Amino acid sequence: MYTRQTHQIVQSALENQAAVVLLGPRQVGKTTLALDIASEQPSVYLDLEREADRQILTEPDLYLDEQAGKLVILDEVQQMPGLFKSLRGQIDQRRRAGFRTGQFLLLGSASNVLLQQSAESLAGRVRYIEMPPLQLPEVGADQLNALWLRGGFPDSFLAPSDQASMDWRLDFLRTYLERDIPALGPRIPAATLRRFWTMLAHVQGGLLNAAALAEGLGVSGQTVGRYLDLLVDLMLVRRLQPWHENVGKRLVKSPKVYVRDSGIVHALLGIGTTEGLLGHPVVGGSWEGFCIETLLAAAPAGTEPFFYRTSAGAELDLVLRLPDGDIWAIEIKRTTAPKVSRGFHTGAEDIKASRKLLIYAGERDVPVAGDSRAISLAQGIGLLKAL
Repeated sequence: MYTRQTHQIVQSALENQAAVVLLGPRQVGKTTLALDIASEQPSVYLDLEREADRQILTEPDLYLDEQAGKLVILDEVQQMPGLFKSLRGQIDQRRRAGFRTGQFLLLGSASNVLLQQSAESLAGRVRYIEMPPLQLPEVGADQLNALWLRGGFPDSFLAPSDQASMDWRLDFLRTYLERDIPALGPRIPAATLRRFWTMLAHVQGGLLNAAALAEGLGVSGQTVGRYLDLLVDLMLVRRLQPWHENVGKRLVKSPKVYVRDSGIVHALLGIGTTEGLLGHPVVGGSWEGFCIETLLAAAPAGTEPFFYRTSAGAELDLVLRLPDGDIWAIEIKRTTAPKVSRGFHTGAEDIKASRKLLIYAGERDVPVAGDSRAISLAQGIGLLKAL
């Protein structure tokens, strides 16, 4: 197994905060990471998808009072939304008893539902951490193409063959559509939601055109918005917002949409091999989405991502506003011959970017026109991690 970078982040947060909420889609490795942490200190683990474990918490205070001083790990905590009020009282009680940090580790796979529940009850008592799939620094730069093709879900990436990896991802999609999403409450036909998800994969990295998606599905624009909100909440789709500060130009206002894991994109489109991917029309959008997710996972906490596009043709694939206020303009191209367009330079000037980068498929760090540089994805990760 690979050492997950999130492990150290969670450990550090537990040393400074009473409760930590670890968010991420199913099968991303949250439970494995939590059990690793549990093995290092006195702790108890409950999986709230299991009826027996939910029964233990029928009277939560009676049970949790006995666990004072231990790390209590609650998996799939969104299954018991009423628990958050009890956790607030438990945290305050433990603080008075001298247990101020490292009390609760809450795991969840539905972000907005969980955030809303916990924010109302645990304000000032909790830190939120999102766990991404396997990342390039975790598996090694020599595994870049395999990670891009198979995606970062551990069971998919570690499968013994490309076909076994594809089979796992197809099962993953089926489970989400037929079991996990209905368990959250929405009554959406699995076949309709799969078609919607596949349509998003076909236009990976394109501007959201709700009317076209609605027409293709035979539903209303409002329904498309509801489907999209659901997949965003489950951390399966990213809605990248346009740069919105006034630069005196007509800006594109629709968000861009990405299926977040490249392996899921390829499964939805039936792309099972590197050769098949390189010959497919989605190759550019897939590479762009893969790079964006990788860079955002490496960026400092508090980094805000955008894209920039004007009606006149100036365009930046990714704009990062860093916590210190610096703005990075990033172009992403699946090419070995780095070259940036006039639109990139115009966009970078419009937003007053302090750093201008082209992420390309080569290995060398080379200057391209003025103060712009072309670097590999691994070098881009290194720059962000050095901040």
